[in-house]
Amino acid sequence: MKRAPILAEWKRAVESLGAAESCRRDGFYADCVSRTYYAILHGAKAALLIKDVGADSHAAVKRLFGLHFIQAGSIEPDWGTYLGESSDLRLAADYDVETPLVETDARDECDRARAFLVRIRQLLLENGLTSEELHAGTLDG
Repeated sequence: MKRAPILAEWKRAVESLGAAESCRRDGFYADCVSRTYYAILHGAKAALLIKDVGADSHAAVKRLFGLHFIQAGSIEPDWGTYLGESSDLRLAADYDVETPLVETDARDECDRARAFLVRIRQLLLENGLTSEELHAGTLDG
């Protein structure tokens, strides 16, 4: 397990959540939804890296996260669902200008991303990373 790439993905995940929360506060709901997806994506990539599994595409992250964590039984299935649903909503936020995204959508996605990252942080800690290494943003325990 190479710590530096895991920590880089973790840092990006936490930064993306912070950006999402800023967008939500400022009323940029589509941008908020997009950033929450990236928080979840980078969190999933950090998790994959504890298994020395890299993924270069969004689809690969979803597939490999499901294979190495959900199907293996090391993480609850709901977290894989979060990744898929967040991806779908991100596509609507980024590409479908006719899909209205409102404050409740943004709030719900921030809550979902935060919960996902809390679970991934727990997984990272269970796999040998330390609280000091994961200290970042508002998820520092």
